[in-house]
Amino acid sequence: MDYATLTKSQKIAAFLIVIGPEAAAEVMRHFDNAQLELICREMTDLHVIEGSIRQNLLDEFSGVVSSGVGAVLGGAEYAQVALERAKGDYTASMILNRVAPASRMVEGGEDIRQMDARQIVNLVKSEQPQTIAFIMSYLEIPKAAEIILLLPPELREEVVERLGGMEETSRDIVNKIAKNLSRHLDKKNPQQGLHRSGGVKSAADLLNFLDKDTRNTLLSRIEERNAPLGAAIRKKVFSFDDLVRLQAVELQRVLREVDMADLAIALKTAKEALVTAVLGSISKRAAEGLKDDISMLGPLKAKDIEAAQDKVMQVVRKLEEAEEISLDGGGEPSAFG
Repeated sequence: MDYATLTKSQKIAAFLIVIGPEAAAEVMRHFDNAQLELICREMTDLHVIEGSIRQNLLDEFSGVVSSGVGAVLGGAEYAQVALERAKGDYTASMILNRVAPASRMVEGGEDIRQMDARQIVNLVKSEQPQTIAFIMSYLEIPKAAEIILLLPPELREEVVERLGGMEETSRDIVNKIAKNLSRHLDKKNPQQGLHRSGGVKSAADLLNFLDKDTRNTLLSRIEERNAPLGAAIRKKVFSFDDLVRLQAVELQRVLREVDMADLAIALKTAKEALVTAVLGSISKRAAEGLKDDISMLGPLKAKDIEAAQDKVMQVVRKLEEAEEISLDGGGEPSAFG
């Protein structure tokens, strides 16, 4: 993007992105709907404002800059936030539906899924960790795991951390990257929309698919960098439902360490497959007693069930760290989302 070639409306749109949605909303209140439509059309096409462009904007518009200049990401999501604050939900939706009716679809996403993991790595290896995490959040776990293992060790942890901390991905950024990647593919299949899945569960699902050493190394490094996020991911990585993946002898080893009263509470809302696996790992007499205990339990608070499950998982973590059990084998991998 060359600043000298930008039109007046493009400069205004870029400037409104730079000053942030709250300040932009104040400015946008002074435009009529026709002007807003023109500006928002430009805004939805401006995905990232580069540092040099931002400085030129600040120099030209310095007279109206108030404070807190820090935003660099634009696109339809940004336009919607600023418009809603300036004109309300209804007017914002009306204008954006005319400007960018397909802005919520991720174009080219299916092409990414069709690409080989090494091909994707070669295309994104110079991108920022956040961008790589965006792309991985659209992939199935096996391919995402392949990509992680192909990245340099120091980059892996940051990508997983960004994936775990992801709340809402800018579809405009993913569209841009997806289109860029799709140029390297033959268009043989029809385009399909993809659903992004980021956050703690996605990061945990990814780590669950990796080998034990890689998983533990990444978890430890993430906990060093971001303790709350690392703890949240670790809790999901070793989830209670994952016990069904254990070999029978390993599940028996876990159950020998678990209090039966806690186990009954923990299994109160568990999936049938896990309950069956547990009952099949203890003696017939113990299984009958456990079923009776579960059936006699009245309504329980979710936090009480989670507390009981956490007690079981503390045993699992202890035995896994002592290498008495392994969480690597067993179940079929699921996909993100």
